[in-house]
Amino acid sequence: MGKPTGFMEFERAVLKKEQPEERVKHFKEFDSVFTREETKIQGARCMDCGIPFCHGDTGCPVKNYIPEWNDLIYHGHWKEALDNLHTTNNFPEFTGRLCPAPCESACTLGINEKPVSIKAIERTIIEKGFKDGNVKPRMPHVLSGKSVAIVGSGPAGLAAAQQLTRAGHSVTVFEKNERPGGLLRYGIPDFKMEKSILDRRLQQMVTEGVQFKTKVNIGVDIPANELIEKYDAVVLAGGSERPRDIQLPGRELSGVYFAMEFLTLQNKINADEKVEKVISAIGKNVIVLGGGDTGSDCVGTANRQGAKSVTQLEIMPMPPEERPYNTPWPYWPLIMRTSTSHEEGVVRRWSVNTKEFKGNEKGELTSLVCTEVNFEDGKFIDVPGTEFELPAELVLIAAGFVHPEKKGLIDELVSLGMELDQRGNVKAEFGNDDDYNYSRDNIRRAHSTSLEKVFACGDMRRGQSLVVWAIAEGRKCAASVHKYLTEVYSEETKS
Repeated sequence: MGKPTGFMEFERAVLKKEQPEERVKHFKEFDSVFTREETKIQGARCMDCGIPFCHGDTGCPVKNYIPEWNDLIYHGHWKEALDNLHTTNNFPEFTGRLCPAPCESACTLGINEKPVSIKAIERTIIEKGFKDGNVKPRMPHVLSGKSVAIVGSGPAGLAAAQQLTRAGHSVTVFEKNERPGGLLRYGIPDFKMEKSILDRRLQQMVTEGVQFKTKVNIGVDIPANELIEKYDAVVLAGGSERPRDIQLPGRELSGVYFAMEFLTLQNKINADEKVEKVISAIGKNVIVLGGGDTGSDCVGTANRQGAKSVTQLEIMPMPPEERPYNTPWPYWPLIMRTSTSHEEGVVRRWSVNTKEFKGNEKGELTSLVCTEVNFEDGKFIDVPGTEFELPAELVLIAAGFVHPEKKGLIDELVSLGMELDQRGNVKAEFGNDDDYNYSRDNIRRAHSTSLEKVFACGDMRRGQSLVVWAIAEGRKCAASVHKYLTEVYSEETKS
């Protein structure tokens, strides 16, 4: 590596952030990248560990060559580091902001020291690349004459679109919302990723040849079968949009909303888009049900809106501070994590189950009835005598997502013979990119569905997951579609 003894000489550093009391006053990003010298020092902490678990199966879904670009950065080869990063990851500016960094949990140095600041280095490399003008469109060398329709413009759809366009295919991305980006635009708060970051990458893709058609809901505005007939291949990348509900007494009260509805409206307001209603936390006691990333995003957004108080409830027990025995290195540890939104102000409670939403005669939410629980033999058991009530004028349900929205696109494709798995996701082949069965009438490989020419990737196939998994899925799906189109073209030429 760049400096073999670096991991013994330098301490781990993190990106500098604006103080919580200041950053809650706005919705902009509040942290800055490393300087070139800081990046060199942090890259020097990367060890010559022999087997780099950071980009293995447990570390990085897109298989970033992390030790290689750490070494390049140490020696001042920034352009080469950027090129290396782009060989595995279409959008390091997304993962450098939004990924929880399982690579750092798998870092060998992390066994007994603080791991290498991989995520911060990745973000610095790509931001320096944009600043220096080294992120440029990559035009296809040869056009195939084949066309691909991609439904959904989230990270999986965008990754598939860019890969297929660069391979020479004509790609059209359909998005039901006003602007492309999917969850990146409408789900991720601006303080985690400003939308100018997304727009600059979309502009690159347009220059490369990707066509975006927005405000088009496939299965509603255009029949799905029309896409199958018109295009040589169709990629389903619509995400997992059906939120998990909590059906309790009082669920119908005004003031109880899904988390993503709350977050999406705020992002649209920030972008000056028209909204039909406003969900405001101003002056209210806000309770977030769910302890994951979406719940954390709600905490940060509610504080920026001016909530009176914010409480986050989680039914699971409080996780340990140190890595537990059941998630040993290099696996992602189930430990206590404090997000930047938590730092800005929230009361967090664990082992709490919600029992009832209470309201007034006007049908407005006024409080939440809860009880403490124990987790025994795979079940949550109410603890007698622990029932309590919390004042609440706004409750945000952040309990995850169960499967893709079926009304429209999915229902139509199912009627045409597409299969779903037991969880309600699109059933598509798993395995390596090269795993496929070749027959005269049908080509089946990774990401292919039970419908000819139709492929699926991202959360729509694997279920709710990370942005880095979505990008990895989009890239692998694109490789599979490219092989399919190449072989179809070859068969047509022979005939």
